[in-house]
Amino acid sequence: MLKVAIVGPGLVGGALLEQLVAHAKSPRFASLPISVAGLINSKKMAVTTTSFSEADLKNWKTAVLGSTAAPADLGSFVEQLAALKGPVAVVDCTASDSVASQYPSWLSKGLHIVTPNKKAFSNDYALYHKIKELSSSPKGPSVYHEATVGAGLPVLSTLNDLVRTGDKIVKIEGIFSGTLSYLFNNFSVPGAASKFSECVSVAKASGYTEPDPRDDLNGMDVARKVTILGRAAGLDIGTDTLPVENIVPEALRSVDTADEFMNRLPEFDGHFKELNDQALASGSVLRYVGMVDVQGGQSSVKLARYALDHPFASLKGSDNIIAFTTERFPNPLIIQGAGAGDAVTAFGIFSDLIRITERFGSHL
Repeated sequence: MLKVAIVGPGLVGGALLEQLVAHAKSPRFASLPISVAGLINSKKMAVTTTSFSEADLKNWKTAVLGSTAAPADLGSFVEQLAALKGPVAVVDCTASDSVASQYPSWLSKGLHIVTPNKKAFSNDYALYHKIKELSSSPKGPSVYHEATVGAGLPVLSTLNDLVRTGDKIVKIEGIFSGTLSYLFNNFSVPGAASKFSECVSVAKASGYTEPDPRDDLNGMDVARKVTILGRAAGLDIGTDTLPVENIVPEALRSVDTADEFMNRLPEFDGHFKELNDQALASGSVLRYVGMVDVQGGQSSVKLARYALDHPFASLKGSDNIIAFTTERFPNPLIIQGAGAGDAVTAFGIFSDLIRITERFGSHL
């Protein structure tokens, strides 16, 4: 039985718990036994030596992390997990730098790690290298982070398969942000009449953007994903060395609030209209794209033009699309689909938990 403990069970963690509860009642459970043995949020924590019941997990906010639960102490939580019998996977559902920095300590205690948290794999290269070193043994512990790029899309697993089978990666190019995908799929398309600020407003109202849309428009989320893919492909790159185009107008980068940013963004509609008109006049559209240029050394994150017959130009909604150009796939291998959302991100995490269960099945 693989025991799972979730750090930061918010929306994604809650969706994962729903999927694990359903799994426990399915025929698949017999060959892939996974239970939940720990939960911790910013205030409360709970660890059990067995597993939480279906009733507890369906009402985890009150039944497991209610008023009678112990005060949150991540260090104590991890020590209790390390003392449990059998394999334990810690699922970090936070976006915290400080939590990610503790991965080497968790691995040294024999704990597996599964996470959608991009920080450990895109921040300091020394931390990334230490995590890879501590998880390199075939006997474990292991680290899986499929959901850091493309949520539940099989992006990292595909890249790892290409690398492990000896294929030579030429480049990886993609639209990695659901927010920026939605914006430019609606703004930069023949016949569209909406102004850029209007598209941002609709995206914000629909929940596609961060509370402050500048956190999407500055390109750093895409840069983290490009860094993760680049490192997985063997490059020594980081967000500090990667050229990243920040499309937030310079005059609005330092305004105090998101509301002020949104109120003033229409002042720059002319700038975005000019860029779009130029693209459309050349038979192209604008797309915000990240590129891992393995052979050419020109990895980047930027707003670029794509011809109308290019797969990136025909993307709809907020989908992600990633194209792998390799020696074996000179016509790119393309992965496309929803790259954000609680259920699909939880699916990506769940898939990694299954990989651990299968990989260490003889030890379960």
